[in-house]
Amino acid sequence: MQTNRGSFGRNFTETMSGSWGTELWDQFDNLEKHTHWGIEFVERYSKFVKERSEIELSYAKQIRNLSKKYQPKKNSREEEEYKYTSCRAFLMTLGELNDYAGQHEVIAENLSTHILSELTRYIQELKAERKSHFHDGRRAQQHIENSWKQLESSKRRFERDCKEADRAQQYFDKIDADINVTKADVEKARQQAQLKHQVAEDSKNEYLTYLQKFNKEQNEHYYTLIPHIFQRIQEMEERRIERVGESMRTFSEVDRKVLPIVSKCLDGMTKAAESVEPKTDTRQVVESYKSGFEPPGDVEVEDYGVAMRRTVSESSYLNSRGEGGKQSRRNSRGKLWPFIRRNKLMSLLASPRQPPPPPPTSPSPGGVANGPPSPQQAREPLPLSHRLNEFMTSGSKHRRQCLRSLKRGGSGPEDCSHLPPEQRRKKLQSRINDLNKDIQKELDQRDALTKMRDVYMKNPHMGDPSSVDSRLEEVTQNIDKLQLDARKYQGWLTEVESRLAEKGDPHRRPSGLYDSQATTPVTNNHAPVNRESPDGSYTEDHSTERHFKSRSTEFDDDFDDEDPLPTIGTCKSLYPFEGQNEGTISMVEGELLYVIEEDKGDGWTRVRRNEEEEGYVPTSYIKVFFDTNAKGAMTYI
Repeated sequence: MQTNRGSFGRNFTETMSGSWGTELWDQFDNLEKHTHWGIEFVERYSKFVKERSEIELSYAKQIRNLSKKYQPKKNSREEEEYKYTSCRAFLMTLGELNDYAGQHEVIAENLSTHILSELTRYIQELKAERKSHFHDGRRAQQHIENSWKQLESSKRRFERDCKEADRAQQYFDKIDADINVTKADVEKARQQAQLKHQVAEDSKNEYLTYLQKFNKEQNEHYYTLIPHIFQRIQEMEERRIERVGESMRTFSEVDRKVLPIVSKCLDGMTKAAESVEPKTDTRQVVESYKSGFEPPGDVEVEDYGVAMRRTVSESSYLNSRGEGGKQSRRNSRGKLWPFIRRNKLMSLLASPRQPPPPPPTSPSPGGVANGPPSPQQAREPLPLSHRLNEFMTSGSKHRRQCLRSLKRGGSGPEDCSHLPPEQRRKKLQSRINDLNKDIQKELDQRDALTKMRDVYMKNPHMGDPSSVDSRLEEVTQNIDKLQLDARKYQGWLTEVESRLAEKGDPHRRPSGLYDSQATTPVTNNHAPVNRESPDGSYTEDHSTERHFKSRSTEFDDDFDDEDPLPTIGTCKSLYPFEGQNEGTISMVEGELLYVIEEDKGDGWTRVRRNEEEEGYVPTSYIKVFFDTNAKGAMTYI
């Protein structure tokens, strides 16, 4: 046995170095723990890949949401901003960022498909293979242990039989030396000793047989079975390690494959940034906001030393504006705001007022619906503070409405006459372009329908030609309508362009409103008036009455919007009142309104319904509840 074990060690060292089957022949339990740890490592790496995939998906989702959040909304004011190169560059960046997010989704998908799913399937196969190998190893271990137990059992039996044979021999020798023992007893003892020696000999032979068998099986176990099993376990482990390495290479290649596209996205962002042109954007501002009006001319002197002229100075600018033609309007418009405000102030202070109507005797005074005179038609003048407040707030409301019409852009008259000349020209040109596109679409559709009808006429089995006629007639009507609209807009565009050309011609301009040698304005009551208001409207009005009526509020739009008067309380209407005259506001019985100016002794109270609707109502028609914390109506001087 010692000789065999020594040869086993020598062969083990010389022939099988580096192999698990020889180097680790006695490390079955440690190999089992190590391979179990290897599988847990693969599972841990799979979990890492899964979490990386989830991070990529979450990141891509957040990037997409970010890109979507800053995309311009349809039919919103932001769409107009993208006519600037910087805004278009930002829009291109958002598009590239969306594609960039798509590449992270590709990374997540490839990680899940090429690594995670493959490793999940491989882990199941690896567990099954490991279980099979270690099952074979345990079976081989159990077999060699059983063989060893048999050898030990035969060895103990041989030892026992040898001891019994020795005792039988000693007993025989003792009996044979005793003279008092009968010959029969001696013979019996001799036979018993011989029997025991024979049993011991048989046990020895059995022990030798089992020993030879065990040595053979042990040699086969440690030099054949265990090396083979452990070698397969070693190969399994090497495949596992190689598979993990391949997964790690795939992990990096997944990113590397999308790098060209990511690089293109980044190049697109760089290109978008390089497309920003400051000069183009500043020129676009000119195109967007250019009104086409001429800058104002010099302010003429008004001589207040002459009494007669002082009485009419408040309307001198308005008269000269209405009678001097378009050039006089251009030269006089602009920095005349202090004079206009003073003129309006004088006209307001001089305007008569009538006393308010008495409260009706019945709850519903329908008989006086048209009777209440407005505060501006009264005989008695209002206090100074009241008129100043009326003056300061009368223009801001009108100006806000004009500014809103400009901001809306799409609303207003069909001919865009509410816009400044240059903006009107651009708007009309845009609508003409849209109409031309629609006309071309309808023409293409008509051509297609005509060809279809011709085909049906040549080949009746393909379709009925009359089925196309109704649609063809509808398209023709659409074309006629669109062409009519295009001609209409073209006429308006031609008119605007001709006016702009007249403005740009210096030979057509008059010399000015006033003669250089006199202070009396030149009048021409028959000159046509083309009103160009500061709020951006551009209309023609040949009615002198309407023309001069609009003068009082026309230049108010050049001022910044004043804050509305603060409310000093509330009121409840006791009777209905129809404010059909200028300066008054209608109300129904029981309506709640805000008080913005109390009665100054003329019988009228100024109230407000909302931001844009305010006016005077008879004080006797309402019940006022003043706010004790209010500071009162604001007074301008």
